[in-house]
Amino acid sequence: MEAMEDDRSDVKDDHNHNYFAGSSSKVQTCSSSQQQPVCIAVPGGEGGSARSFVCRSALDSEFMDSDTGTEAGYDTECATPAPASAQDKLTLDSTSKFRLNATDVEDYRHNHWPNLEQAIERLLIQKPTDQVSVSYAQIYSYVYKCVCQQHSELLYNDLKSKIANHLQRVSTELNAVPLENLIESFNTALTQYISSLHCIVPVFLYLNKFYIESKLNRDLKQDLMNLFADHVAEKYVDRLMSLLITAHMVPFKVQPSTMASVVTGLYTLRPDWALLAPALFSDFIPQINPPTVESLLLDYAARDQKLQLELSMSGFPRGDQSLKRASDEP
Repeated sequence: MEAMEDDRSDVKDDHNHNYFAGSSSKVQTCSSSQQQPVCIAVPGGEGGSARSFVCRSALDSEFMDSDTGTEAGYDTECATPAPASAQDKLTLDSTSKFRLNATDVEDYRHNHWPNLEQAIERLLIQKPTDQVSVSYAQIYSYVYKCVCQQHSELLYNDLKSKIANHLQRVSTELNAVPLENLIESFNTALTQYISSLHCIVPVFLYLNKFYIESKLNRDLKQDLMNLFADHVAEKYVDRLMSLLITAHMVPFKVQPSTMASVVTGLYTLRPDWALLAPALFSDFIPQINPPTVESLLLDYAARDQKLQLELSMSGFPRGDQSLKRASDEP
């Protein structure tokens, strides 16, 4: 009994029935009413300067062993580490962001881009009359996720690189085409490419709107058309001009629809190419020649008469002249 009274002599009770250990006890506890968690300060290190905190419910009757400084009945402690310095916090935040970004890039490389690359390849090789089973909604979904995850620059560069590699193969194939078939083969390649862009550009609309237009001040369709001009058309423009001028002088040597398609296509790619053959481009593109000047009306009439004479000598009849209205002159 005396021992028990001695043990209790160091414990004081306030009016709220909160108990505080005396100065001789090795464990200090801070508790509150209504069974709130208890934070136990445990001396540690040399001189007892460092403390760790153990959180335990007030329902537990025993907290820690007073001799060993360990919690009775439990093997582990919930220790609160010392607050990190500003430099350590900055380092941790930077490391976390780097790891998160690396994870996102890895997810882009292994999941999003392979699916997009496969779909782009199928759209590039399709012919205008083909029916390609491609889920445009799924492609748009991948593009949307890439832009939202801040992979717009990666996606834009990968898209251009993919199409540039395809156009290099197209240029190699055209190089093996006989010269007399170059106009038709070039027209087929250009028509197929433009048809593919009609499918590719809409599904990359989100990338074009929120990255290419807003940040680069460019347009996706124009950029992809420039790729065809750089990798294909520019390599064959000189040979094409010579062939087109020759074919234009001989009626129906090349189908008029093919001539019109190639000439308008070249003008769309690079309007400056019209200066290489103004007479050729003016027959297919309006307003290529300078505006009419009144002082040159006689020259225009002389050119028309010369053209009519050349057509007549080439075998083109002038029609039934008897239907022409008679002159009012006597």
